[in-house]
Amino acid sequence: MLHTVLHGSATEQPPLLIVHGLYGSARNWGVIAKRLSVDREVIAVDQRNHGESKWTETHSYADMAADLAQVIAAHGGRADVLGHSMGGKAAMVLALTRPEMVRRLVVADMAPVAYSHGAAHAALQQAMSVLDLSGLTLRSEADRRLAAAIPDPATRAFLLQSLDLKADPPRWKLNLEVLGAEMDAILDWPGTPGVFEGPALFVHGALSNYVRPEYEPAIRAQFPQAEFAVIEGAGHWLHAERPREFEAEVARFIA
Repeated sequence: MLHTVLHGSATEQPPLLIVHGLYGSARNWGVIAKRLSVDREVIAVDQRNHGESKWTETHSYADMAADLAQVIAAHGGRADVLGHSMGGKAAMVLALTRPEMVRRLVVADMAPVAYSHGAAHAALQQAMSVLDLSGLTLRSEADRRLAAAIPDPATRAFLLQSLDLKADPPRWKLNLEVLGAEMDAILDWPGTPGVFEGPALFVHGALSNYVRPEYEPAIRAQFPQAEFAVIEGAGHWLHAERPREFEAEVARFIA
């Protein structure tokens, strides 16, 4: 089963399952998960090939949805599910294939469509793959080395959360080889059939181009109860850029 980080305690409310995006981890969601655990248990996962979870030879959305179903089954069989980016697609596939397991669905900055951001993601994967990890003991030094390939400090800070400097030798907690090989499939939408009739919230950053008006028909075709929310001043990483506003939208919806 996936590695999980638990916040709060089980109550009469269903648990909230949080599913991170590409190159992320449960750790990225610690503060929001804790704040949302006031009246329920919150379960943050490391997806396969990320964090402390197993490394596998595949990284399909069917696989990821099956992983999430296993976690929900171990925590009562039904949950509210929040997924961001790649995790949003995994959450959508779960809702379409195992709707009895999902009470309410929150999809953060993602739609059931194919994306063309492959070059940008491939550049990050390549930069991490070729980074010289020899003799690294300080994250600041890793940041300095990575800066030549990734100039944005916020992006480097996010990626470096998955660098394990305590390992001997240091290593990435990301299966970069498999993630690179599966990149086209990760950016694609698998065409999963079905309709999720339950409540669904699609929340996106006003500065992001991941959820465009022209994607609404595709969303409503499979999630007919979809409602939409926009986080002003936020881009794709809306939960990191505007955490309190994002948290408020999620809390309102799952209440």
